[in-house]
Amino acid sequence: MFIDAHQHFWKYNPGEYSWINDQMNVLKRDFLPDDLLPELKQLNFDGSIAVQARQSLEETYWLLKLADEYDFVKGVVGWVNLCSLYVQKQLDEFSQNPKFVGVRHVIHDEPDDRFMTREDFRYGIGLLSKYKLTYDLLLFPKHLPLAAELAASFPHQKFVVDHIAKPGIKDRIHSPWNKDIRKLAKLPNVYCKLSGMVTEADWIKWKPGDFRYYLDIVFDCFGEDRLMIGSDWPVCIVARNYGEVMSIVIDYLSQFNATIQIKVLGENCRNFYLTRNTH
Repeated sequence: MFIDAHQHFWKYNPGEYSWINDQMNVLKRDFLPDDLLPELKQLNFDGSIAVQARQSLEETYWLLKLADEYDFVKGVVGWVNLCSLYVQKQLDEFSQNPKFVGVRHVIHDEPDDRFMTREDFRYGIGLLSKYKLTYDLLLFPKHLPLAAELAASFPHQKFVVDHIAKPGIKDRIHSPWNKDIRKLAKLPNVYCKLSGMVTEADWIKWKPGDFRYYLDIVFDCFGEDRLMIGSDWPVCIVARNYGEVMSIVIDYLSQFNATIQIKVLGENCRNFYLTRNTH
């Protein structure tokens, strides 16, 4: 089973998607399962993981409804208020749906760089393993040291880094991302998504070779069992179409044997999100 480990759906309105600026006009419309399905089929992918794009319980309900209607949506990484006194009630309710596989919070938009150290947030994180839920780490490179502290504090919680933590690919910035991602990768409960790289590159002029250094680093430190491909569709189309974006990783994988390719293109994602097991 080949799975796109990271994509989004939305019904566009400017109030709830204020991050979509005028450089991203192509995103100012609805993106729904019927739009993604032909893209998956063209690459012979079997399904996807739908990830939250706005921080609301309403969206989580909506994504789960879509997942129930479309079999190819294999799981939903939704949003709950991990800092709320009612977080356990929210988790109780959403966990009744088997397609609710994980939680994400948009940490890199929090004004407090130390948001992950908040006691109420850590309490919420501490509940997730009870429900066999994963947690997506949406970070900038500056957040990696605190992410390592968080993941080390919860060794039985499964974490995954989205978009290889958004290094400065356009400006060929390597440090301290390269050092800090290696430290995080030493924790066996942390995985990494090969996603979102194209939007950190030059949207117009990027070439496949621009990503090799960063891919070499994450393959070296996470290994073949903790990496998964993701498109970040539809955000990725600001830089190129779905097939071209996915080909960055698919072509890179051609240097490896079929077993490794199968792992990164789907098996690792299935093991991480869809088996509901913990470390």
